[in-house]
Formats: sequence, structure tokens, C-alpha cells
Amino acid sequence: MRTYTSPEEIDAQMKAEKERKQQEKEAEEAGGAAQNNVAEEKLPASDSEDSDDENSDRRRAGVEGLIEIENPNRVAQKSKKVTQIELDEPKKQLSRREREDIEKQKAKERYMKLHLAGKTDQAKADLARLAIIKKQREGAARKKEEEKKAKDAAAAAARGINSLSMK
Repeated sequence: MRTYTSPEEIDAQMKAEKERKQQEKEAEEAGGAAQNNVAEEKLPASDSEDSDDENSDRRRAGVEGLIEIENPNRVAQKSKKVTQIELDEPKKQLSRREREDIEKQKAKERYMKLHLAGKTDQAKADLARLAIIKKQREGAARKKEEEKKAKDAAAAAARGINSLSMK
């Protein structure tokens, strides 16, 4: 059979928990172990097993509940807010491979900027090649135009001779 905790009981437990934490803080600040014992005695005992969150950490199944073992390799997970994580933890050190990749990418970006500005040897060679090709194309276009004019003149002359011979 399920038992449900009423909202009033939950509020009372939350207040008691806050008071206990506040008293523990004060005890830690004062550094007195006697105050800590007094704070534990003032806490009300809860009757229902479902809402007993305080003792659930202490209760463990099997042998764990009987033997207290402190494992130095076991890391207790503490939840942190995002703002605390960014401010508290130093920036992660990059591995050698990641660092080399980032440097390689930055070097490539610098080279592309210089290349687009025409300051690299390859860019200068490309621009020189382009200038040569432009001159060749202009020369070829001039020759083509001259040949076309010569053909038109020859065709006009041939028509002129044909028209004269017909008359």
C-alpha cells in the first residue's frame, strides 16, 4: 500500500533541512564540534520512510550499510552550475595533435589572406601568367579582327568586280 506525503509535511521537512544546513554552516564557521552535536539533536525525526531523504544516503543495501569504506578512487559527483564551471575550472590543456591542427589551420588562413592580397610567390606567378595569357588573347583577337576585315574587303572587292563585269 502506498503512502503519500502531504504538502505540509514536505514544507516542514524542507524548513528543517534548511535549518539543519544553516546550523551546520555556522558550526563549521565556529569550528566547534559541540555545536554540531546540538544541531543534530534539534532535528525532528520523520515518521514516513518514503520522505526520509536524509537517511537514504546513509542506508545502503547489503554489506555496504554495515561497513563504512572510504575509497580514494571513487569520485563523488557534485552538480555545478554552468557559470561556476566556466569560472572555477582552468581551461583544458589541448593535446599536441589538437594544438598542431589549430596551428595548421591558422597558418592556412594566413597564407590564403596573403595569397588573395597577391603577396605570396605563387600569387605573383599566377598574376604574371594571367598577364601573359591576356596579352596572347588580345593579340589573337586583333589578328582575328584583321583577318575578318581582310575577308570583308576581299568579298567587297569581289562583288565590285562581279558587278562591273555584269554591267
